[in-house]
Amino acid sequence: MTIPGHQHETGGCQRVNTVLSRIGDKWSVQVIMRLSTGSRRFNELKREIGSVSQKMLSATLRGLERDGFVSRRVTPSVPPRVDYALTDLGHELLGPVGALGDWAFANIDAVEAARAAFDAAQAQG
Repeated sequence: MTIPGHQHETGGCQRVNTVLSRIGDKWSVQVIMRLSTGSRRFNELKREIGSVSQKMLSATLRGLERDGFVSRRVTPSVPPRVDYALTDLGHELLGPVGALGDWAFANIDAVEAARAAFDAAQAQG
């Protein structure tokens, strides 16, 4: 993919794809948006997101931490308290993710109408 005005090094698209895969998946976006208002504990995130499994949320948080979007802070207590928060890089990501979410809300009716028209055409032959 070439974006006008952007120079890409050889192999750059492959590198960028790894980042886009992380920030484009459904659970990562939901975690990032939930952390936009402040840090959360694991169970808070799980409760707020709802349909995510414990295993998937753990993997998502681990990936976001690895990529530098989320920090994990352990407070020694019984049981240990673990808080997740956005890093500076994670906060930078809020603008584009928020814009994409706004676009999706503004255009959901048009997308659903296009889907219905496509499905109807496919059913007719």
